[in-house]
Amino acid sequence: MRVLFTGADGYIGALLGPYLQQRGLDAVGLDSGFYRQGWLYPQKGERPAVITKDLREITEDDLKGFDAIAHLAELSNDPLGQQDPGLTHEINHGGSMRLAQLARKAGVKRFVYMSSCSVYGAGQGSAELDETSPVNPQTAYAECKVKVEQDVGAMADDDFAPCFLRNATAYGASPRQRFDIVLNDLCGLAWTTKQIKLMSDGSPWRPLVHAEDMCQAIHLSLTAPAHAVRGQIFNVGSTEQNYRVIEIARIVAAEFPGCELIVGEPSADNRSYRVNFDKIQKVLPDFACKWTAQSGAKQMHELFKRIDMTEEEFRAPPYTRLKMLMKHRKAGLLDDKLFWTYG
Repeated sequence: MRVLFTGADGYIGALLGPYLQQRGLDAVGLDSGFYRQGWLYPQKGERPAVITKDLREITEDDLKGFDAIAHLAELSNDPLGQQDPGLTHEINHGGSMRLAQLARKAGVKRFVYMSSCSVYGAGQGSAELDETSPVNPQTAYAECKVKVEQDVGAMADDDFAPCFLRNATAYGASPRQRFDIVLNDLCGLAWTTKQIKLMSDGSPWRPLVHAEDMCQAIHLSLTAPAHAVRGQIFNVGSTEQNYRVIEIARIVAAEFPGCELIVGEPSADNRSYRVNFDKIQKVLPDFACKWTAQSGAKQMHELFKRIDMTEEEFRAPPYTRLKMLMKHRKAGLLDDKLFWTYG
């Protein structure tokens, strides 16, 4: 199988390419290069070739010869998406729709889309939400995920099998590290400041999934029989890894002894959801999360020790998506629509 995976130089993409190669797939990456400056640690082994191209500038010819696409490349979190909701919709919904339409024209048979459990937004108390539950997106980022699921899902036919992975909140080590996601952020704070500081009271629910387990879900979605995944939505994670944010903080505190845990006030952010992950394990029976929040925090701690990570590195722009794009914008390297202006 020849697979094009977008977002190749991102947090998940940097792990996904080698993961697919090691399992016998012919993987080729595509990335705009927004975050290419950031390498928290070297990556051993072979990496796939990466085409540098904006998602919005892909042509049908670029996609010919591929059997499948794994689509990861979008503006990648809620704070970033809220900076310019209109642009977020242009890139995340419009760009993803255009990619799917071109893929179908080019004869691509499989399209795996990285959605998010953030589509559940403000959930119903502590009830577990599954793929049939109503969505309740609270941000432009989550709204776009819902729209892509609906619009690309409507394109499914005998020759085109899209499926949609609603990933829990990611965590874990990657050469293209992100510290703007909850467990990674708290681990970084614990290591560099000896404080685990919550910006809220920690009561919201968040399901977690390790970056490598997300790669596992993508691989299985690419290689499963088409009839099993065509038009399907899968929550990606494990039901055991539904945590309140305060619980995540306590897990980090246990891994980084001697840190002060500081809890904030209740937040105006009403995003809170518990998620059920039974479906993916039934339809794709080989899927099973290999990581937990505890083992992920330990992985981060061991990494920080090995690279002797500094607070300057932890707070550096490449590891926070919004900071990096704002840096490019300030330097005049990106225009108001996030197209490169230089080179």
